Amino acid sequence: MPAFAVTALLLATGCSSSQHQTSAGDRAQGTARVSDDTTAAARVDGRALAVAAAPAATSATAAGSAGSNRPAHRTTLTVSSYDSKTRRAVISKAGSGGSASPTASPVPPASPTASPGSPTVSPSPSAPASARQAAVGDVIASAPAPGAPDGLLAKVTKVIGETGEGTEVQTEPATLDALLGDDTAKGTVPVDPAAFDVDKLLPDVKVSWSKSGDVHVGPEGATVPLGSLRLDVSAEVPTAEGAPASAAASVSGFVQVAPQVDFAYGGEGSGSAPGSAYLGVSGDWNSGWAVKGRAAAATATPLRIPFAKLHADPVLQVGPVPVVVNLDLTCYLQISGDGRITVDVEQSLKGDFKAGGTFGTAQGWTPVSSSDMTSTPVRSSVTTAGSVKAGLGAEASVGLYGAVGVTADLAPYLRGEATGTVTATSATPGADAQGAWNLYGGVDLSGTLRLQLSVFGTPVLQRSIPLGALHREWKLAGGTL
Repeated sequence: MPAFAVTALLLATGCSSSQHQTSAGDRAQGTARVSDDTTAAARVDGRALAVAAAPAATSATAAGSAGSNRPAHRTTLTVSSYDSKTRRAVISKAGSGGSASPTASPVPPASPTASPGSPTVSPSPSAPASARQAAVGDVIASAPAPGAPDGLLAKVTKVIGETGEGTEVQTEPATLDALLGDDTAKGTVPVDPAAFDVDKLLPDVKVSWSKSGDVHVGPEGATVPLGSLRLDVSAEVPTAEGAPASAAASVSGFVQVAPQVDFAYGGEGSGSAPGSAYLGVSGDWNSGWAVKGRAAAATATPLRIPFAKLHADPVLQVGPVPVVVNLDLTCYLQISGDGRITVDVEQSLKGDFKAGGTFGTAQGWTPVSSSDMTSTPVRSSVTTAGSVKAGLGAEASVGLYGAVGVTADLAPYLRGEATGTVTATSATPGADAQGAWNLYGGVDLSGTLRLQLSVFGTPVLQRSIPLGALHREWKLAGGTL
């Protein structure tokens, strides 16, 4: 999976500031930090921060003083390594070279004692004079780094000392409000389809995507809109015991999705929690699948067949702060049937979806879920009585810095049922039929909010909160006598 290289920042309280430069081609990981000698709650600037995808190449990092309300400027710090067991990190200066454009934010004149390119950090009284990279109370927000593949959001509790790589520090978990303070931010950022690491779970899975610059992955001739990821799959499914060979059952189709990450932060609220927050996943959905044969699976426990797992760690640039979002998708086939009905059906489905959690000081965390889907029967043929239901869906989870906050299961499906003795098609409903048959399209959306959403700085959930089941079904075709 392509590595994410992102902008970094240093927000230090009570420090002198100097301009720092680095090459735009540097691949150092970005960090953000703020000293809590005077906490982020003391911030009154209330800036509206832009939310966008982090740049593909790291430019200069940013620094500022929360206590003095100076705007962020750029510096060069990185998390060189992190041990998740001991929670120890090594903080160092990023590699330098070449010149970069001046910082976008105005900054005070450089301190006469600061050398060009050095981080402007006030050392903690408990730290040795040589430990200038980090101080007790600093909050670090880092893009994916060695030992922290999901990014890092941590507070320095002890400066251990200098190593060959930089300053080694002991950390504990931190929350985003320590960095964002009274600022506000809201935005939706598409996830680059090329950023997904795809693990194929079945042999016959094809992956396709395209992006600007005529960059294309997938079977020759496959047409995928820019920004979308498509997975094609086919699989055999169990048939009824004793069924003839002609009743062999299979499911095939494709999922095409353009996922987006939705993020919002509403500044200081009452107490120590932010006024509002939101985290979710949304996007456009397009799928089509066909079911053939006489499928047999217990209707009480449908057969679910995962065919691909996808993972990405998009980095959002929230003002100067790199916010790492962890996105996982598991695409699956699901089928249930009594083994009596024989079908040859195909459906096309398009729409969008949204799932997430929103926080307000009055109501706390509440779920958000919606889906607007429409489908078209491409082909439908039903023979004999019985029932079958097949779906082509995706389980999604979205979190921050490795802490899962929202899980969602989007499950579009096709359902067929027939009574009596039926041999009919959508083209000639009722032909040779002595009963009735119907085909339905539908979508289920369910999920859970989890306590890890407290990474925003909100109160910890006492229990997981269901998103609430969203269920819609519509008739595609049918016939009666």
